[in-house]
Amino acid sequence: MEENGELNDEHLSENEQYEGDSLTRVTGMYKDWFLDYASYVILERAVPAIEDGFKPVQRRIMHSLKELDDGRYNKVANVVGHTMQYHPHGDASIADAMVQIGQKDLLIDTQGNWGNILTGDSAAASRYIEARLSKFALDVVFSPKITEWQLSYDGRKREPVNLPVKFPLVLAQGAEGIAVGLSTKILPHNFNELIDASIKHLRGQRFKLFPDFPTAGIIDVTNYNDGLRGGKVRVRARIESLDKNTLVIREIPFGSNTSSLIDSILKANDKGKIKVKKIEDNTAAEVEILVHIPSGISPDKTIDALYAFTACESSISPLSCIIEDNKPIFLGISEVLKRSTDNTVELLRQELEIQLNELEEQWHFSSLERIFIENRIYRDIEEEETWEGVIAAIDKGLKPHVKHLKRAVTEDDITRLTEIRIKRISKFDLDKAKQHIESLEERIQETKNYLENLIDFAIDYFKNLKKKYGKGKERKSEIRIFDDIEATKVVIRNTKLYVNREEGFIGTSLRRDEYVTDCSDIDDIIVFTKKGGMMVTKVDSKTFIDKNIIYVAVFKKKDKRTTYNMIYKDGRGGASYIKRFNVTSITRDKMYDLTSGKASSDVLYFSANPNGEAEVVTVHLRQSGSIKKLKWDLDFADVLIKGRASKGNIVTKYPVKRIELKEKGLSTLKPRKIWFDEVVQRLNVDGRGELLGEFRAEDMLLLANQRGFVKTIAPDLNTRFDDDMIVLEKWNPKKPISVIYYEGGKDRYYVKRFLIENPNKEELVISEHPKSQLELISMDWRPIVELEFTKLRGKEPRPNENVDLESFIAIKGIKALGNQLTALKLKNVNALDPLPFEEAETQEAEEIEVVDEENVTSSDDDIGKADQTSLF
Repeated sequence: MEENGELNDEHLSENEQYEGDSLTRVTGMYKDWFLDYASYVILERAVPAIEDGFKPVQRRIMHSLKELDDGRYNKVANVVGHTMQYHPHGDASIADAMVQIGQKDLLIDTQGNWGNILTGDSAAASRYIEARLSKFALDVVFSPKITEWQLSYDGRKREPVNLPVKFPLVLAQGAEGIAVGLSTKILPHNFNELIDASIKHLRGQRFKLFPDFPTAGIIDVTNYNDGLRGGKVRVRARIESLDKNTLVIREIPFGSNTSSLIDSILKANDKGKIKVKKIEDNTAAEVEILVHIPSGISPDKTIDALYAFTACESSISPLSCIIEDNKPIFLGISEVLKRSTDNTVELLRQELEIQLNELEEQWHFSSLERIFIENRIYRDIEEEETWEGVIAAIDKGLKPHVKHLKRAVTEDDITRLTEIRIKRISKFDLDKAKQHIESLEERIQETKNYLENLIDFAIDYFKNLKKKYGKGKERKSEIRIFDDIEATKVVIRNTKLYVNREEGFIGTSLRRDEYVTDCSDIDDIIVFTKKGGMMVTKVDSKTFIDKNIIYVAVFKKKDKRTTYNMIYKDGRGGASYIKRFNVTSITRDKMYDLTSGKASSDVLYFSANPNGEAEVVTVHLRQSGSIKKLKWDLDFADVLIKGRASKGNIVTKYPVKRIELKEKGLSTLKPRKIWFDEVVQRLNVDGRGELLGEFRAEDMLLLANQRGFVKTIAPDLNTRFDDDMIVLEKWNPKKPISVIYYEGGKDRYYVKRFLIENPNKEELVISEHPKSQLELISMDWRPIVELEFTKLRGKEPRPNENVDLESFIAIKGIKALGNQLTALKLKNVNALDPLPFEEAETQEAEEIEVVDEENVTSSDDDIGKADQTSLF
């Protein structure tokens, strides 16, 4: 066989050589066929054109609907059959494409069961559903006079090359297609925002566009990248806490449906990632999925787990590819809108020019008709016997009167004059004719003015579209910056961890050995050994660490609060050292030596303290030589917290008999500063947002919402907050809360002051009447409010009054009705600057230095030089 794939004659039999006249070479065919096929799929099937935003099948469906349009609904099966005159493919593909257009609720007015994008239910058969063009489509998509036409695939029909769409349709509907060698994924955008962006572009202003999905949900567009390759949009379901045991999903992420969402939740539950008792799908016109969780499971943590382990959060990677001049090109969304808007301006110009030409033709013929009838030129043809004579007579009669016309009179014009009926001539009204010509002149002037001010005309065109069709097309997807959810912090602990301390094994299958803690299958486990070794490893059924394990726990990354206290003997006959350290980052499955590395080193005392507690221990020495002091107390609070590689401070150079815990310690860490980030609606310790204060273990947060509920909670970083929250601050149990509310049953305003009586319990601080509503809540010690009264008809306005709430009402119970604020009708209640109050100072905790382990070298030289001072 030759290199180019041809067969040599010597390899062919005699019959094969001479059976045909020639040998067909197929190598080149394969190359051409593949290229032809790839080009066909890209241009004719998968990727929309920038001119009108349609793929060919969509364009042909719209053209067929226009041809069938008579204002009434058509069976979809009939439309599909009509479309097959233009589209050389099967009816199923056409019907599917039509259903997709109809579900976007923009171009097609549908009737019947067209499926549901929320539940994933498919449409009924095409013989049962009906469709017609929407008013928007009739206004925006079609304009036959400026449409370029071509023959259909079989040459029997004419079809548009591109439809003259005067709107950025590809961005409004979105597009998705997989071709050969490339794909496209243009996300849908908001109708009104597209119009606003087009207007800004025409005015030379900057604009930004972000997706808006028909399934609503919450989206993070931080990395949208203008819809180009490498961009990413994170989408989340909207999940709310109905009560402490029930979550409700009201909006779902784009690209999913309620069925797939529920399946993903059930799979996560089966895998033990989350705990769900029951799921109810009540979705109809709107999404409502009830997720029932067991008692004792945190709703906030479950919401985070749903985002982390189910389809409640997904990531979409856009890729904006469109066809321009029969070539696929990659354009950003902003550039697509600019080109679409510029194309709309060009289409409007063409329409105006055609309209101007038609108006001038109407004016020309109306003027000729008036001259013809007013001057009775029709009488000049009475004696003419030939057609040529008739034409010549009319032309001669018109000449004295046509100087004001804008173009010369043609034979076609004269022919049209001869077609005027006698009845029209007999009923000709000169005044009406003049008025008609004047109205045409006004319209001609108006059209010329539009052409001279084409950009302003285009802006008005877009404004009219928004006014006419923008109602009900407000943004559905809420744009928000998402917080990053760490899976290990929200996963349900679905397995148990055991340890065989003597043999050095840990794992979930060692059920005959010592139980350690509940954990999840994605947790990391930190282990310390008697030799002074430390390792962090992934949870597994059985893992060997090293013999004589002294401590095992679930490892938390970047945990700077958990402090490990340790006393160890440095090698055989060596001195004993004390150290305190954090473990914030490690290499998994690597054994770290926490001693100086000498053989026979031994850990004499070890403790793990989640809040940096420093205990007091008693050191007992062995009787050796002339040692007088064999026992003394040692306080870990006197030791600085440093990196795990530090050698520590010398305790004693003499042999230690044992070390006993004498007294449990308090935290030596500073109170933890906590901030609230309004953008992501979450607490954090990274300095983002508003500082709420410094929190100790017993400190709590005070929350109040617009519905009149108040509660205190522990400052958990996983807590999710209501959108109607109006108060979030560090709770001071001694500080009174002042509330002014409208009491619906009595139609009066009341004021009350109270203290929180039941921490961790949500309580309603206004009356339970359905018309009652919270007017103002103040967290000031001595609040002052201003009352604005409603002006009564025919009376002078009552001057505003200031009220000192501290003097007005004493502190009462949280369930008290309160005192009536005023019997008059109020317009507004405004909070003013409070009276001065000096709060008793709280004693600050002693600041303890924490040295990050990343800044501590672990070389032998540094260890030898550092922290060698003896305490005794």
